[in-house]
Amino acid sequence: MRRVRLYLSILLVLLLVSCSSTTTKDGPPRRDIDVSLIPDAVPRFEPITAAGNKSPYQVFGRTYHVLPSGNGYRERGGASWYGTKFHGRQTSNGETYDMYAMTAAHRTLPIPSYVQVTNLDNGRKVIVRINDRGPFHGDRIIDLSYVAAKKLGYHQQGVSRVEVVAIDPVKFQHNAVEEPRMAYQQPLSGSPLPGSTYLQAGAFSSRDAAERKQRQLSGSTGYAVKVREGRVEGRSLFKVLVGPISDQAALAEVRSLLLRTENVAAFVVSD
Repeated sequence: MRRVRLYLSILLVLLLVSCSSTTTKDGPPRRDIDVSLIPDAVPRFEPITAAGNKSPYQVFGRTYHVLPSGNGYRERGGASWYGTKFHGRQTSNGETYDMYAMTAAHRTLPIPSYVQVTNLDNGRKVIVRINDRGPFHGDRIIDLSYVAAKKLGYHQQGVSRVEVVAIDPVKFQHNAVEEPRMAYQQPLSGSPLPGSTYLQAGAFSSRDAAERKQRQLSGSTGYAVKVREGRVEGRSLFKVLVGPISDQAALAEVRSLLLRTENVAAFVVSD
């Protein structure tokens, strides 16, 4: 009987070692992606959710307290990123992690929150939406999506020194809306655009999510809204396109309209 128990114990250890040795490692997508086509997150007011905001909570023996709000939050420290290993898994608030979206994980900011992250080594800045918890290793203060890390220029080294500043969505929206209005007070040129010019109003890894956005925007601009499937890193990416738009004046008007009424920071693409 002792021999049987010893054999079973050895077998269990071997199985655990085997599992740990085959654990999928995290990393970037197989092929490069042009992050200049991916806009920053656009801060907007969202109620704090029950999911992901349990406070206090414990991880690896440490206790964390979620902040009641992000007002005044500013911190410097290390930033890491997460990619393929977690792509498609649930985040702390039940959303699906998308390494092509401008999101991040933070230990104590309420979910959802918006922050500006500055790479202190090169001065680059991005705005991301907090929808996950972490990182829980070392002295890192934030864990960015792959594309956010690439936009900041540290995706190859893995970790960078950053400054994280919380954004007040109300103040941000006021500034973002008033500035385009001032810019467009002067008459704009009606110079014609190529027939394949569109405004991209979103990009999603899920067709259902893209079609929801399509329905949301249909009828809001006077232009057709379509979903176009593409391939990025061997995966499907569903883009929501508004148009085609024929001239510069119309382009500026529709872009401003999407920002004011739909909280969408669209950018120009050719289909």
